Amino acid sequence: MNTKNLVLMALLVGVGAALYVVIPGINGGMKPDFMLTMMFIGIVLFPTMKDTFLLAISTGVLSGLFSTFPGGFVPNIVDKAVTGFVFLAIVIILRKVAQKIAVSTILVGLGTILSGSTFLTMALLLTEVPIDFKVLFVTVVLPAVVFNAIAFVIIYPIITNLVQRSNFKTSLSQV
Repeated sequence: MNTKNLVLMALLVGVGAALYVVIPGINGGMKPDFMLTMMFIGIVLFPTMKDTFLLAISTGVLSGLFSTFPGGFVPNIVDKAVTGFVFLAIVIILRKVAQKIAVSTILVGLGTILSGSTFLTMALLLTEVPIDFKVLFVTVVLPAVVFNAIAFVIIYPIITNLVQRSNFKTSLSQV
């Protein structure tokens, strides 16, 4: 693994964690997960199994530690692992077009839906939250899709511009 790439991934996770902490929880303590957005950016930039594993585990653990949802630690780890590797598979399949902002934004939206569904399923199985899945999905996951897509559209071009000016070895430099 390249040390520069590890540093960039750590910065992405750190920025995601800072955003995650300052955003207040809504409807039962759930919140839009900007760490997820940063994980998606990291996977698009570094589409490898090793890098995805590191991103998924680190974002899962940090999201779990900062979670305001009751019993949200384990569901966060499972959610990020599942979402990270499914997202990686899709990025690899769509390698040629996954770098385009429109395609990536759609993938981020779909990934957020997968993440939210996985998190809610795990959380409702492991805890006794008195709120229905459908209510949480509509009131938390769907707004999170919008927030994450907007954040991605703003942040991804900035990061790709910085990466292209540097000598990072990313999927952008291989296109």
